[in-house]
Amino acid sequence: MKSKLAITSLLTAITASLCCITPVLALIAGTSGVASTISWIEPFRPYLIGLTILVLLFAWYQKLKPEKEIYCGECETDEKPKFIQSKTFLGFVTVFAIVMLAFPYYSGMFYPNTEKQILVVNKSDIKTVEFKISGMTCVSCEEHINHEVNKLNGIVNSNSSYKKGNAIIEFDKTKTSEMEIEKAINTTGYKVTDKK
Repeated sequence: MKSKLAITSLLTAITASLCCITPVLALIAGTSGVASTISWIEPFRPYLIGLTILVLLFAWYQKLKPEKEIYCGECETDEKPKFIQSKTFLGFVTVFAIVMLAFPYYSGMFYPNTEKQILVVNKSDIKTVEFKISGMTCVSCEEHINHEVNKLNGIVNSNSSYKKGNAIIEFDKTKTSEMEIEKAINTTGYKVTDKK
């Protein structure tokens, strides 16, 4: 039972951060359009975090509570528990669960730096457009959009915000267009709903 609790806490921790892990995995795999397919989990994240914590607490309680001693003269054995039933395994599971639950806060480090040196010949060619975007749920989503947009020529600055549901893009209109930027955003799996 104790090993099942540990595995359950592992699964709930991974599921709680799946919406933020998927964009990173999609970037690594080169299938960026898949990233937003898991975003429906994000509203359940607080409940999954709570469930993970409760399961881990219960698993530790079960592991640390004193065993009732039953005396049986011929029954005594000094069997060592299997690794999956040990405190060490539960410790590894706990650390892994914490790392998974915290993933949204450090996921940005997995994205390559896409900043580039921009030479602006004529400031009148620089345009700033705000794209309203649906489906972003965390910092990982922001990084995913910024990464794709910065692949385009002429991007001066890309600043996405999942909290505001937008991306403010500054670009050289002689090198790229709003349509190309919108297409780059849409390839991530998140959708442009409006632009100003």
